[in-house]
Amino acid sequence: MRVTYWLEHAWLDTCVEPGVALTVADGRISGLRTGVDTPPPGATALRGLTLPGLANAHSHAFHRALRGTVQVGSGTFWTWRDVMYSVASHLTPDSYFDLARAVYAEMALTGITCVGEFHYLHHQRGGVPYGNPNAMGEALIAAAGEAGIRITLLDAAYLHGGLSHGGYRPLEGTQTRFGDGTADRWYDRWTRLRGGGHARIGAALHSVRAFSDRDDYAAFADRTRDVPVHIHLSEQPAENEACLAVHGRTPARLLADSGFWGPHTTAVHATHLTDEDIALLGGAGGTVCMCPTTERDLADGIGPALRLQRAGCLLSLGSDSHAVIDLFEEARALELDERLRSRTRGHWTAAQLLRTAAENGHAGLGWPDAGRLEAGALADFTTIALDSVRTAGPPPRLGAETAVFAATGADVRHTVVGGRPVVRDGVHQLVEDVPAALARAIAAARPD
Repeated sequence: MRVTYWLEHAWLDTCVEPGVALTVADGRISGLRTGVDTPPPGATALRGLTLPGLANAHSHAFHRALRGTVQVGSGTFWTWRDVMYSVASHLTPDSYFDLARAVYAEMALTGITCVGEFHYLHHQRGGVPYGNPNAMGEALIAAAGEAGIRITLLDAAYLHGGLSHGGYRPLEGTQTRFGDGTADRWYDRWTRLRGGGHARIGAALHSVRAFSDRDDYAAFADRTRDVPVHIHLSEQPAENEACLAVHGRTPARLLADSGFWGPHTTAVHATHLTDEDIALLGGAGGTVCMCPTTERDLADGIGPALRLQRAGCLLSLGSDSHAVIDLFEEARALELDERLRSRTRGHWTAAQLLRTAAENGHAGLGWPDAGRLEAGALADFTTIALDSVRTAGPPPRLGAETAVFAATGADVRHTVVGGRPVVRDGVHQLVEDVPAALARAIAAARPD
């Protein structure tokens, strides 16, 4: 089927063009014409600024149930984790589907067209597999489909309960739902997952806290070399300290010595790195996914994003714990956090930050044909209003700057995935009353 959209303004990677006719055939952009002052006959008009669809490169869908509730009092990452475990202990494939469907619909409402779901909630309580051992992962894939967005399911190996100076601890309590027992059992279950259409299958190691050299990093790397592979890296100083005590190396070096890093890998957070760590990641040519709103919410610190980019890493963005779901805020925070650290401005241009939120994230999730408005790319795009209380005023030619430094997800008016309208005039076309769907699913997921 061939359809035409008329874009009042469109960001075409280097500049904002007024009046663009974009044609879609078989889910891909088949042509772009600039200088089209009025909508062609039969075209769907998208007024505002149209951008490539955004890629949320790091999500834990069930963390959305924590929003607000973990803001009471003080605490640390580790006390936050205890609350997270209480939610994880109650989810079933059905309730997880309902929650993820609502969360992914919320993402579509904010312009996200693809999500990287870092998935480790695999089994029943006590670690007993479901009759279908991938019931939870398949629920996430189905949820993304019903919410109208693409997904890369990053199925995680999570074999140990933590790493301390005394070595590796066994899985305990809710953690037993995460583990497959051995790396071979994880691999056997992982190979049964199927992608296709809106879904692709990737892999993950939860962290060096949850996987060890005796589980064989090198074998894991060999088995997953043809898919996107993600890992939480050096999110906490305590992780680095324990890894140094047990292995005599930082997490980044431990993984490098096993041949883990490569162009297909993504290090998530990478907040507390040494100079050598940065050089290792940059030399591998992979991606680092920064999650600024989560990192500041949990008081984790500001990662060395600028130094990582200069070393050779692609940068992408994720909403992780979903304290907020807003890739414009994540992109803005990348620059503003660096300004606070350095007390200088202008580390990234608005165009670079938009690529980080769109093209780079898609590449790190195994969708290199998305994240750009050009012929042949997947027809995934989003339109923000230029006349809201946040965006009104600047000339349209400064649309990229307006999007990054003023807009929020609330300014999204339209989201299109594969040429199909998913959000139209701010209303999700597939999930009715997204706030109500979120409220119901979160109430069912929370133990209280």
